[in-house]
Amino acid sequence: MNSKHQAFRNYGEEKKLTQRRVTAAAIFVLFLSIILMVRLFYLQVMNYELYQTKADENRVMLVTDPPPRGLIYDRNGVVLADNRPIHSLTVIPERVANFPELKRELSGIIDISDSEWEDFDNRLKEYRRPYQSLTLKPQLTDEEWAKVSVDLYKLDGVQVEAQLTRYYPYGEAFAHAIGYVGRITSKDLERVDRLAYQGALFIGKTGIEGFYEDTLFGKTGLSKVEVNARGRIMSELEKQPPTPGKDLRLHLDARLQQYAYDLLGDYKGSVVAIDPDTGGILALVSKPGFDPNLFVRGISVQDYSSLRNSKKLPLFNRALRGGYPPASTIKPFMGLAGLEYGFSSWTERYFAKGYYQINPNGRRYRDWKRTGHGWIGLERSIIESVDTYYYQLSNKMGITPIHNFLSRFGFGQNNLLDLNGGSVGLLPSNEWKKAKYNEPWYPGDSVNVGIGQGFMVATPVQIAAATSALAGRGHYYYPRMAQSVGGEPIEFPGERGDDHHIVLKDQRNWERMIVAMRKVITDSKGTARRLQGTDYLIAGKTGTGQVFSLQEDEEYDSEKLDQRLHDHALFIGFAPAEKPKISVFAIFENGGSSSKPADLSKKLFDAYLYNDYPVEYDNLKGSGDD
Repeated sequence: MNSKHQAFRNYGEEKKLTQRRVTAAAIFVLFLSIILMVRLFYLQVMNYELYQTKADENRVMLVTDPPPRGLIYDRNGVVLADNRPIHSLTVIPERVANFPELKRELSGIIDISDSEWEDFDNRLKEYRRPYQSLTLKPQLTDEEWAKVSVDLYKLDGVQVEAQLTRYYPYGEAFAHAIGYVGRITSKDLERVDRLAYQGALFIGKTGIEGFYEDTLFGKTGLSKVEVNARGRIMSELEKQPPTPGKDLRLHLDARLQQYAYDLLGDYKGSVVAIDPDTGGILALVSKPGFDPNLFVRGISVQDYSSLRNSKKLPLFNRALRGGYPPASTIKPFMGLAGLEYGFSSWTERYFAKGYYQINPNGRRYRDWKRTGHGWIGLERSIIESVDTYYYQLSNKMGITPIHNFLSRFGFGQNNLLDLNGGSVGLLPSNEWKKAKYNEPWYPGDSVNVGIGQGFMVATPVQIAAATSALAGRGHYYYPRMAQSVGGEPIEFPGERGDDHHIVLKDQRNWERMIVAMRKVITDSKGTARRLQGTDYLIAGKTGTGQVFSLQEDEEYDSEKLDQRLHDHALFIGFAPAEKPKISVFAIFENGGSSSKPADLSKKLFDAYLYNDYPVEYDNLKGSGDD
């Protein structure tokens, strides 16, 4: 090879070039590292709280823990409203990427009705805490639970949660007294603290459940839990346990309540029993009732339509809202009114024909006894329930004294302390008729009111409370259901109880009227003489309420009338008469004879006073029963 063409390599230059390249690369790497370190410092130190929070949102979530609802007991410790554990299918919406796909997958595993999906969609639109689960299908069966559990791993955002549900062990006989809870709606959330009810499934709707919602609900707890990418809870980081709702003990006697309900038989009607010493409601019966458990998880359209469209009106609370003519049960109060205002006396005599006329040639207001009663006084008018006596008495008094006196016994007022939805009934007056019909008050109007007919309307609980005041010799206690909360006696705001004492000009009239009511049972002509033979004294008064008006000379013949046109049968009473422990009002709608409610009341007196119920009620015997 020719040496002049041979190239010589400069190893020194190549080494310098390599070193420069390595240095440049190192500087570049160092620069990138510095940038990275600065960025990491920015992220990890300067914005630590921001990104820690974002990380926690992906890893940690807050879960509300609804409190166990307070239980409801009767006066003897029988549980009337309980909590039962169930398993429900719930969904965390934020963890679901495709709802239509989820719906398709779940529908292939268990049956989820259209109404359940619709209810879920409606609640999805309402305000809730982020990552708060929503119940899709409550109360899974064991079979449904097993089926879902098998495929749960592939259902993002879906989980099975253990929950407590309300349960009413004694069903329809207690429905109108205890009420029920139901699913929370957007309308419910308008009247409560939304945050407090996050995660809660139920809220009190009616009865005691509704009135004492704040007491029974308790306080919601919060848990901070760690979840995986599918939203499954992996561990619990922090927990603020819920505060259980307070238990409620009622004046109600479960055995008396069920017994009274059963004694009404196939009739529609109501029974209200009150302790005259406290105003505590011992029984609050409206028949027919309904199964309140149907409403707890959301009643089906079919079941609700059946209840709503029933001619017997099972959803209607007759005890609180039923408007009935008090009929002859008003006569003891009318008699006291006559005495109070000087329109009658115990010694005055009146010749009771079979009819009464305001004017000699006017309409004849018939007595139930067509042949009349002859010479009678006030006491005999109570014993034999003489209509004509009260026709003439009410005509002499006029409506203003009647209205003023009866209002002292709670007629025409909502007299309930701790139940919502009560009707005020109707205690008519001159002013009322003028405003309602633009007509004056006529003497004939007073005559009808005098025997508890005409415009006057009262509810069972109003008549029962007035009867209790009569039994208590003027001590009017506003009817109340609850006895204690969390073991502490209830004090109602502005407690009214003993403060309402009806004072008569002559206090002896209380005892004399009660003697007359005792003779309704003990006298051979008493309208409730069939109740004779007890070891204790009963004071009572029968009543027969007309459903429709008869013409002047028309006679009532039940055999020719449809059942719905039969008279209502009523009875008021209390026992023992000398120191009453229980007062009762009972009505059989279209029951005809007042012997039915009278017999019912006697059976209730026997059972309550002697603590002697038929053996089939032993399951309602609590620890407080002797």
